[in-house]
Amino acid sequence: MWKNGVAQKLNVETGTKYYGYANSVYVSGNDVYVAGRVDYVATLWKNGIAQNLEHTEGSVFAGANSVYVVENDVYVAGWEDYNSINSMYTKTAPRLWKNGVIQNLNYGTNNSIAYASSVYVSDNNVYVVGWECTYYEDVGDVYVAKLWKNGVAQNLTDKDETRFATASSVYVYGDDVYVAGEKRNEEGTSVAVLWKNGKAENLTDGTIFGFAFSIYASNNDVYVAGRVGWTATLWKNGIAENLISGTNGAHAHSVFVSENDVYVGGYEWTTQPGISVATLWKNGERQNLTDGKRKAEVMSVFIK
Repeated sequence: MWKNGVAQKLNVETGTKYYGYANSVYVSGNDVYVAGRVDYVATLWKNGIAQNLEHTEGSVFAGANSVYVVENDVYVAGWEDYNSINSMYTKTAPRLWKNGVIQNLNYGTNNSIAYASSVYVSDNNVYVVGWECTYYEDVGDVYVAKLWKNGVAQNLTDKDETRFATASSVYVYGDDVYVAGEKRNEEGTSVAVLWKNGKAENLTDGTIFGFAFSIYASNNDVYVAGRVGWTATLWKNGIAENLISGTNGAHAHSVFVSENDVYVGGYEWTTQPGISVATLWKNGERQNLTDGKRKAEVMSVFIK
């Protein structure tokens, strides 16, 4: 985690063999929460100290993608692989943890797998978005973008509209529920999409691939961060702005608005294959958080 551009390592247990991901950050009062995973254990850090999130019996792997805090309650959205009773294979299930304990998210059948990307809490209602994949004999696998409200699922797409759609971020502003994500057109090109109260607006036209990863609403303006082709992009009320980047491509993961300033986190590729620089844009001006010697990315940004 970076605070004002300075890197802070997050605590992990001794003996961790592989890697860790920090996917989402939220600040409440004087406490800083980060959600992610260490190896294949869903993890929540509070002020840098790791807590393993509860797993269901028979689980194999799990990860935490998003964290949201309301007063003393901490909500985390993510996923978990579990051993299916009717199959020799593991299944992926969407997960919502409240204060470390798993809450139910309604979805499909034993033939489905699903995934939770983002959580937002408003007026005692808990919103989670993600996707569900179901196999149909006539068309094969179909990925449906989903919104859960208090654990009850709503499909944002269906198999007659597109065979592949996912939802990456949810934000509630007033009475409106906004969801950012993608769906593929008939040619198989990903189209960046913004759903408002379940109604879709395409942010890209499908001529080149587009992705919408994060959403923030402020003062009746709606901001979406993502990319078009290999260009990091910020949409304001549906109008795209290319973020300042080099010639090697860039990616925008997260957007946050504070007063009149718009912050976007992501990364830019370097001339070295496979190496990216963790990047923060403030009002379109770039700040590099790493030196490009190792691969690094910004997954989430929060202003306090």
